[in-house]
Amino acid sequence: MCRHYTFIKSRSGETVPALVLPSGESLPLHSMVDPVREAQRLVSTIPGDTGFVALLGLGGGFTAQAVLDKTQAQVLVIDFNNEGINELLCAKDYSKLLNNERFCFLSNPSRDEIKNFILENYRPSLCGGIKTIPLRTRTEADVLLFETAAEAIQEAIEIISSDYSVQVHFGKRWFSNIIRNIKNIQDETENSTANEFPCTVSEAAVIAAGPSLNQQLPVLTEYKARQVFVICSDTALPVLLQNDIEPDTVVSIDCQHISYYHFLVCKKSKLQNIPLVLDIASPPLLSRFSSSPLYFSGGHPLAQYISSNWRPFLNLDTSGGNVTHACLSLAQRLGAQRITLFGADFSYVNSRTYARGTYIYPYFEKRQNRFTALESLLSAFLYRSPFLPKESEGQNYRETALLRFYRKKLEEKAAKTAARIYCARGQGAPIKLENKTPQINENTADAFHITGKPKISGTDFLEQYRNDIAALNSVYLRESGVKNRQILNTLLPAAAAIKHRNPNLKTEEIIEKTKCFCISRIDNALNG
Repeated sequence: MCRHYTFIKSRSGETVPALVLPSGESLPLHSMVDPVREAQRLVSTIPGDTGFVALLGLGGGFTAQAVLDKTQAQVLVIDFNNEGINELLCAKDYSKLLNNERFCFLSNPSRDEIKNFILENYRPSLCGGIKTIPLRTRTEADVLLFETAAEAIQEAIEIISSDYSVQVHFGKRWFSNIIRNIKNIQDETENSTANEFPCTVSEAAVIAAGPSLNQQLPVLTEYKARQVFVICSDTALPVLLQNDIEPDTVVSIDCQHISYYHFLVCKKSKLQNIPLVLDIASPPLLSRFSSSPLYFSGGHPLAQYISSNWRPFLNLDTSGGNVTHACLSLAQRLGAQRITLFGADFSYVNSRTYARGTYIYPYFEKRQNRFTALESLLSAFLYRSPFLPKESEGQNYRETALLRFYRKKLEEKAAKTAARIYCARGQGAPIKLENKTPQINENTADAFHITGKPKISGTDFLEQYRNDIAALNSVYLRESGVKNRQILNTLLPAAAAIKHRNPNLKTEEIIEKTKCFCISRIDNALNG
């Protein structure tokens, strides 16, 4: 049997693994003088706010042990070649590492396994920074494998960073809105909206609010005349109503108060009979604009916890970060086999941000004055983010990094959807869609008939949830069981916002401050 390692004693008496090369030469993975001191020097260079360390290569475990001894960081070690790993585990005692609750080891993992592990275990609001450290001699022996591992880690970090930046801005507001909406929901008649929806639809139109929507209205009128199910974003709602097109439902996902303006510019009499599909993190007052509000669970961990432990909610995909993405998810859940997108420009067309009739025009008209004209307000809104370079000459639309991100996410969503998806002719950034053979989507089973009643009253659920938060002990979080980890996860977006405003707080302090904030919001809802 081929040996992958040989083992040599260092001057300090430690057992150092050495790679056996095809030539028979051995290359020590650590210092042959004092590998423990070498590891400690390396760890001393890690920034103090680093709470998650990924080590590429196990070696003798000296670096991993030094990180655990000198910091409070979680440690992930990634290594390949199970035969070689078995030789290491047989020759050295790694029990101190393996018994540490902050240590994890991935043996011969795939790219997706590495990425998913980081996504599930790295929590920047609690961990702080993340650092990857390669064991050079080991990684140079399997360059391709470890480069792939490093790329998977980086991909996961980019996803987490994007999500974290949103949590920083909206984490506290999400939590407050969700808690207040629970009180609203328990007062509503159960399944009040379910009867307003068909179990399935064969064809749907998804309406966004890009500038192209104005020229697409005649086509949309024809679609409505032949009973196509129209799913409208809240931003596009006033445009449709002003043109005597009543959508079959409206979707809203924004937690900000700006959402009110989409509805305030519409006549209330036209809104009451339109079913309104709301993210449970939406502003609580939005439900008053419709006699048929239906809440859904998006990506917030508290929303998912509520759906599992109090009352089941429709689940929609909000990972695209925009309401058009959620509308497409709704069309998919309804089983539509043909979906047409209207107003989905994901760009600014001819220096216009939205279609005529959206909230932005009356909103700025009320705010103009002698010193700030309407044109300057619209211009400031248009240029609030830098434009990306044009992709072709004569291009009459401009993109920002965020708008392109939205478009790419929608393209990814469309590629995984069973339905045929089309775009009405417009002037915005082209959406790349693949034509697929329609097929029955097995995930669309009767999405709107939520069976069963809440397990307990909303008030009792909030009181129980409040007590669970109060019982969290940051010292024992890692060994406190599945339920407490679930409770902690529901607090993470709020913790991100609190950490951003208090960057010098330690993990335990962030948890305690987050607990106090969340408990105060629950108390306000219970006493309100």
